[in-house]
Amino acid sequence: MKYLCLAHEEEALFKAMPHEEWLALRQETLSYVESLKASGHLITTHALQSANHGVLVRVRNQRLVTTDGPFVETKEQLGGIFLIEAHDFNEALRIASQWPSARLGTIEIRPIEESLREDCRYGD
Repeated sequence: MKYLCLAHEEEALFKAMPHEEWLALRQETLSYVESLKASGHLITTHALQSANHGVLVRVRNQRLVTTDGPFVETKEQLGGIFLIEAHDFNEALRIASQWPSARLGTIEIRPIEESLREDCRYGD
C-alpha cells in the first residue's frame, strides 16, 4: 500500500541551525533516502521551498482568488513529502518515524486512494 508522508517543519529552527549541524542532518537524511530506495520502500521524495514562495488558489463564484504564503498561523509548515510503499500502516509508521527531521518537526502519514471513490470523497 502507498502512503504519502508530509514533513511539517519549523522553518525558523532550520534557519537558526549551525551550518555543521545542518550538514550532518542533511547527510543523515540523504543516507536514509538511499536506504529506503535500496529496500524498495521509497517511491519518491521532494523537499519544498519556503512557504513564503507558495500561493493558495481558490475559485469562488467563478473568480480566481489567490493568497500569498505563508498561510497558516502555525510555526510548522509543509517542508517536504515522501511517498512510500509499505505492507501496512504500522510499517509506514516505522518508516516515517525514522525520517531524521521527525526529531525536529512532525511527519503526517496519509494512505493513498488509488482512485476517486464513487460513494463519497472521504469515506471510511
